[in-house]
Amino acid sequence: MRLPVVLTSDEVRAVLQGLDGAPRLMACLLYGAGLRVLECCRLRVQDVDFATNQIVGRGGKVDKDRVTMLPAMATPGLVRHLEDVRAQHEADLA
Repeated sequence: MRLPVVLTSDEVRAVLQGLDGAPRLMACLLYGAGLRVLECCRLRVQDVDFATNQIVGRGGKVDKDRVTMLPAMATPGLVRHLEDVRAQHEADLA
């Protein structure tokens, strides 16, 4: 039996600093909120609640939904991403 490899806090910080844009935001959510990859890929605007700092992960293991915390380290990037997506959507409509 093999034990899982667990990164130290410094190693995680180094990996996150090496990423940029949407991949960095997704990695922050995977690490900070404990989301699974498919839960992160399937996130919708209504799944994020900034008022209560919660995220709803949909369709994880056994196709169940679950609520987890919104990490403070991901909040500014998520807000910025949502603003960019909203601006892109408005430009597409125009």
